[in-house]
Amino acid sequence: MPTDRHSADDADHNQSTSGEQSSHNTTATVILEVDSDSSETSAASSSRPSHSQRPANSQSRNVEESAKAEAPEDSEVFEGSQGSEDSQRSADTADTSESEEGKDQQKLKKLPTWSLAILAIGALYMLLVAIGVIGDGFKEMGSDTAKGLFDFATNPFIALLVGILATSIIQSSSTTTAIVVTMVAAGAVPMEVAIPMVMGANIGTSVTNTLASLGHAGKDNEFKRAITAATVHDYFNLFAVIILLPIELIFHPIQHSAQWLSNALYGNVLPNPEEADFLGIITDPVVEAIGPKGLLGNLPGSNVVVGAVTILLGVVMIFLAVRWLGKILQLIVVGRAKKLLEKSIGGNPMVAMGAGAAVTVAAQSSSVTTSVMIPFAGSGALTPRQIYPMTLGANVGTTVTTIIAAMAVTGGGGEAALTIAFVHLLFNVFGIAIIYGIPFLRPIPLRCAELLAKVAAQRKYIAIAWVLGVFIILPTAMIFAKVVFF
Repeated sequence: MPTDRHSADDADHNQSTSGEQSSHNTTATVILEVDSDSSETSAASSSRPSHSQRPANSQSRNVEESAKAEAPEDSEVFEGSQGSEDSQRSADTADTSESEEGKDQQKLKKLPTWSLAILAIGALYMLLVAIGVIGDGFKEMGSDTAKGLFDFATNPFIALLVGILATSIIQSSSTTTAIVVTMVAAGAVPMEVAIPMVMGANIGTSVTNTLASLGHAGKDNEFKRAITAATVHDYFNLFAVIILLPIELIFHPIQHSAQWLSNALYGNVLPNPEEADFLGIITDPVVEAIGPKGLLGNLPGSNVVVGAVTILLGVVMIFLAVRWLGKILQLIVVGRAKKLLEKSIGGNPMVAMGAGAAVTVAAQSSSVTTSVMIPFAGSGALTPRQIYPMTLGANVGTTVTTIIAAMAVTGGGGEAALTIAFVHLLFNVFGIAIIYGIPFLRPIPLRCAELLAKVAAQRKYIAIAWVLGVFIILPTAMIFAKVVFF
């Protein structure tokens, strides 16, 4: 450095003058101090660049520190280039996961759109047939035996836990609610028990996007944003049940509203199956060929055994139909749906809510709608606050499957089936009106999700404990205790 050479030259001069090593060290130190403290008293021009360069470097550091201080938090805004890079990484991850999908999904992707449309219609037909099969199974068992199957769930809290556990295991609230509709229509489950089951299904369906957020656990900030966006759905559904279930048990506002709506529409806007059973005309031949009057009627054993096997087969058919219908519709609409969600989210919350409902109706899966947004939250491209209303729209959209299932019910139980389907719809509408509609309640699910995310980002096992505890362990333990000890 220029300053060091200048100091060294002066030191050599002093050394030659004094001839003592100690004088050299002292003089060099004095000259260095004078040279760094005051550029005006320094006669050496070589020291000036070094002296003037220090403030410039310090100023650069100050600018950088100011920029860092002024930078907003990751969870509040879109993070420019970093968000783009993370979004690209998320897209790459999604591409990788797509390449690892099963062979069935890969085969479906190769089919033209018209073939997928035919398969979707076939899956929907299978769903309608399955509902008829379950209904015949309950009839074969007899009403007393059918009701006895759910004696343990007469407690509304246990019925709620049954809905949570069943939906968490099969990963589909549509399947759970469709089965509940058929049980209500067959008289196996009273309305007072079916309503908590439907509420539990609403909670259980949110486990899918919470599991999706665990894929971002490798990076703390990314995971924090992802799990916040996922668990805001959990907390909203939990708070909706906490508020509405006690009110429903005391005053029955949801049941009364659903019955009024069903009475107003049944046989007028919606066809009355007893007078014009359009769906029965196309499904009854297959239902009868499969059920106790046909193939399964040849099984050995009592009517109870034949009915139980018929119900089990119907449940499996519903599960497969909903699963394949979801897969097929995803291939048809998810690309367009993702673009719709990207355009609508971040603007008016009501628009985001409508987009969430529309995409869920199209894909026949609220899990698809909510899970597809998790990578955007993880990357910072969208905030949990922006995704929040979209998940509420998904809650409403998923009730369409229940209404379709109710319309497929034939006989005298059709109106009761339609009533429980409207219970599912109105529960979500009332929940949105209360929690999201009242300003001081609106941020509570989001704040709870942020608190959980803050802890889970530092201790990943908390996230695992949340999923297993809320959706699996607690419901299982409570149901087991009720069956064994009470």
